[in-house]
Amino acid sequence: MSLKLRRLDTGSPDFPGQLERLLAWEDDVDAGVAQAVAEIVSAVRARGDAALLELTQRFDGLSAGSVGELRIGSRDMQAAYESLAVADREALTFAAERIRTYHERQKEGQGPGGFEFTDSLGNRLGQRVTPVERAGVYVPGGQAAYPSTVLMTVIPARVAGVGEVVMTVPTPQGERSPLVLAAAHLAGVDEAFTVGGAQAIAAMAYGTATVPRVDKIVGPGGAFVAAANANGLAYADFQ
Repeated sequence: MSLKLRRLDTGSPDFPGQLERLLAWEDDVDAGVAQAVAEIVSAVRARGDAALLELTQRFDGLSAGSVGELRIGSRDMQAAYESLAVADREALTFAAERIRTYHERQKEGQGPGGFEFTDSLGNRLGQRVTPVERAGVYVPGGQAAYPSTVLMTVIPARVAGVGEVVMTVPTPQGERSPLVLAAAHLAGVDEAFTVGGAQAIAAMAYGTATVPRVDKIVGPGGAFVAAANANGLAYADFQ
């Protein structure tokens, strides 16, 4: 099958319009995604673990008797890290150290707890920096593995002082990425679940019998994840 590329000329008078049309979503597709996501979120919010099991089977082809079976244990993460080829392990560790160092310096620049001052009119002004108690991280996994997402979200949360980090990642047909699990081990994920899509966002936003409710959710995703986030279920800084 041949791939046909469409080229846009920035010098064309209609370039802005062409680009807008290329990037724009079709209204019916957008509405369809929004409706599907609303139904998924409603199901997870109402039925919790039961809905997660049904949706994980439906979208990822992964069957489980309980959401507990979808949990990725810390030993699994460590084993994945130790199973990597030496070059991969060293590259992952090197990246993690660089990210951690950067965010440590970022925190130092802001001060340990914010700042406070009194202006010339006698007004007391300032900012208080307080880590959230529990953060959720969504890691895409349907088409490829993204260990970089794990490192770039979990490490800043840890540096900020977040008490607990929960990670969700889809594993179609039960196939787990050793690189993603190894990154989770290095970064310091507390709990992880093989759940993806809008149902994962809903589970972390509202909590279920097994998946903890989080204060903030970060991480990229496809149309369904973006639609769930757009519904006000997610996103903010860790402090």
